[in-house]
Amino acid sequence: MKKTVLVFGLLIIALLILFQLSKFSVLSGDLKIETIITIIALVFFFIGVFIHKKSIYNKPSPIHSIDKHKIEELEITTREYEVLKHISEGLSNKEIGEKLFVSESTIKTHVSSLLVKLNAKRRTEAVKIAKQLQII
Repeated sequence: MKKTVLVFGLLIIALLILFQLSKFSVLSGDLKIETIITIIALVFFFIGVFIHKKSIYNKPSPIHSIDKHKIEELEITTREYEVLKHISEGLSNKEIGEKLFVSESTIKTHVSSLLVKLNAKRRTEAVKIAKQLQII
Protein backbone atom coordinates (compact mmCIF):
# COMPACT_ATOMS: atom_id res chain seq x y z
CA MET A 1 0.00 0.00 0.00
CA LYS A 2 2.79 2.42 0.93
CA LYS A 3 4.60 1.59 -2.30
CA THR A 4 1.49 2.40 -4.36
CA VAL A 5 1.00 5.74 -2.60
CA LEU A 6 4.66 6.57 -3.10
CA VAL A 7 4.59 5.69 -6.81
CA PHE A 8 1.47 7.74 -7.48
CA GLY A 9 2.83 10.62 -5.42
CA LEU A 10 6.00 10.64 -7.49
CA LEU A 11 3.93 10.48 -10.69
CA ILE A 12 1.91 13.49 -9.63
CA ILE A 13 5.07 15.44 -8.76
CA ALA A 14 6.64 14.52 -12.11
CA LEU A 15 3.53 15.63 -13.97
CA LEU A 16 3.40 18.93 -12.07
CA ILE A 17 7.04 19.57 -12.97
CA LEU A 18 6.28 18.73 -16.61
CA PHE A 19 3.33 21.13 -16.62
CA GLN A 20 5.42 23.93 -15.07
CA LEU A 21 8.23 23.40 -17.59
CA SER A 22 5.76 23.43 -20.45
CA LYS A 23 4.16 26.60 -19.10
CA PHE A 24 7.59 28.23 -18.89
CA SER A 25 8.47 27.08 -22.42
CA VAL A 26 5.25 28.46 -23.88
CA LEU A 27 5.65 31.79 -22.08
CA SER A 28 9.25 32.14 -23.25
CA GLY A 29 8.18 31.36 -26.82
CA ASP A 30 10.50 28.38 -27.32
CA LEU A 31 7.77 25.77 -27.90
CA LYS A 32 4.40 25.72 -29.55
CA ILE A 33 1.36 24.53 -27.58
CA GLU A 34 0.85 21.56 -29.93
CA THR A 35 4.31 20.25 -29.07
CA ILE A 36 3.60 20.53 -25.36
CA ILE A 37 0.28 18.69 -25.70
CA THR A 38 2.01 15.95 -27.71
CA ILE A 39 4.71 15.49 -25.07
CA ILE A 40 2.14 15.34 -22.25
CA ALA A 41 0.02 12.85 -24.21
CA LEU A 42 3.06 10.64 -24.78
CA VAL A 43 3.95 10.75 -21.08
CA PHE A 44 0.42 9.71 -20.11
CA PHE A 45 0.48 6.98 -22.78
CA PHE A 46 3.68 5.44 -21.42
CA ILE A 47 2.44 5.70 -17.84
CA GLY A 48 -0.74 3.87 -18.90
CA VAL A 49 1.26 1.15 -20.68
CA PHE A 50 3.48 0.72 -17.61
CA ILE A 51 0.52 0.44 -15.22
CA HIS A 52 -1.26 -1.97 -17.57
CA LYS A 53 1.80 -4.24 -17.78
CA LYS A 54 2.07 -4.23 -13.99
CA SER A 55 -1.57 -5.26 -13.64
CA ILE A 56 -1.23 -8.07 -16.22
CA TYR A 57 1.77 -9.65 -14.55
CA ASN A 58 0.41 -9.63 -11.01
CA LYS A 59 0.82 -13.07 -9.60
CA PRO A 60 -2.51 -14.73 -8.87
CA SER A 61 -3.14 -15.78 -5.31
CA PRO A 62 -2.32 -19.40 -4.64
CA ILE A 63 -5.30 -21.65 -5.22
CA HIS A 64 -5.93 -24.15 -2.47
CA SER A 65 -7.84 -27.33 -3.04
CA ILE A 66 -11.41 -27.61 -1.86
CA ASP A 67 -11.94 -30.17 0.89
CA LYS A 68 -14.95 -32.02 -0.54
CA HIS A 69 -14.85 -34.55 2.29
CA LYS A 70 -15.40 -31.71 4.78
CA ILE A 71 -18.40 -30.48 2.76
CA GLU A 72 -19.95 -33.94 2.92
CA GLU A 73 -19.08 -34.24 6.61
CA LEU A 74 -20.91 -30.98 7.35
CA GLU A 75 -23.85 -32.22 5.22
CA ILE A 76 -23.86 -29.05 3.10
CA THR A 77 -26.08 -29.52 0.07
CA THR A 78 -25.08 -28.47 -3.44
CA ARG A 79 -27.48 -25.51 -3.37
CA GLU A 80 -26.26 -24.41 0.06
CA TYR A 81 -22.70 -24.59 -1.24
CA GLU A 82 -23.65 -22.37 -4.20
CA VAL A 83 -25.21 -19.89 -1.79
CA LEU A 84 -22.07 -19.98 0.38
CA LYS A 85 -19.87 -19.20 -2.63
CA HIS A 86 -22.11 -16.25 -3.54
CA ILE A 87 -22.03 -15.03 0.06
CA SER A 88 -18.23 -15.11 -0.08
CA GLU A 89 -18.43 -12.88 -3.18
CA GLY A 90 -20.30 -10.33 -1.06
CA LEU A 91 -23.72 -10.68 -2.67
CA SER A 92 -26.94 -9.93 -0.78
CA ASN A 93 -29.78 -12.45 -0.42
CA LYS A 94 -31.72 -10.70 -3.16
CA GLU A 95 -28.76 -10.76 -5.57
CA ILE A 96 -28.10 -14.43 -4.84
CA GLY A 97 -31.77 -15.22 -5.41
CA GLU A 98 -31.67 -13.47 -8.78
CA LYS A 99 -28.54 -15.38 -9.82
CA LEU A 100 -29.93 -18.76 -8.75
CA PHE A 101 -33.50 -18.02 -9.92
CA VAL A 102 -35.08 -18.61 -6.52
CA SER A 103 -36.90 -16.34 -4.09
CA GLU A 104 -35.18 -14.30 -1.43
CA SER A 105 -36.92 -16.27 1.32
CA THR A 106 -35.45 -19.51 -0.10
CA ILE A 107 -32.00 -17.95 0.08
CA LYS A 108 -32.68 -16.89 3.68
CA THR A 109 -33.55 -20.51 4.48
CA HIS A 110 -30.30 -21.72 2.90
CA VAL A 111 -28.30 -19.08 4.76
CA SER A 112 -29.91 -20.08 8.08
CA SER A 113 -29.08 -23.70 7.41
CA LEU A 114 -25.49 -22.78 6.55
CA LEU A 115 -25.12 -20.76 9.73
CA VAL A 116 -26.27 -23.73 11.78
CA LYS A 117 -24.05 -26.22 9.94
CA LEU A 118 -20.99 -23.99 10.19
CA ASN A 119 -21.80 -22.94 13.76
CA ALA A 120 -21.67 -19.25 12.84
CA LYS A 121 -23.70 -16.27 14.02
CA ARG A 122 -23.27 -14.04 10.96
CA ARG A 123 -22.69 -14.46 7.24
CA THR A 124 -19.19 -13.02 7.50
CA GLU A 125 -18.33 -15.47 10.22
CA ALA A 126 -19.67 -18.32 8.07
CA VAL A 127 -17.39 -17.27 5.21
CA LYS A 128 -14.43 -17.04 7.57
CA ILE A 129 -15.11 -20.51 8.94
CA ALA A 130 -15.58 -21.91 5.44
CA LYS A 131 -12.22 -20.50 4.39
CA GLN A 132 -10.55 -21.97 7.46
CA LEU A 133 -12.10 -25.35 6.63
CA GLN A 134 -10.97 -24.89 3.00
CA ILE A 135 -14.39 -25.47 1.55
CA ILE A 136 -14.44 -22.21 -0.42
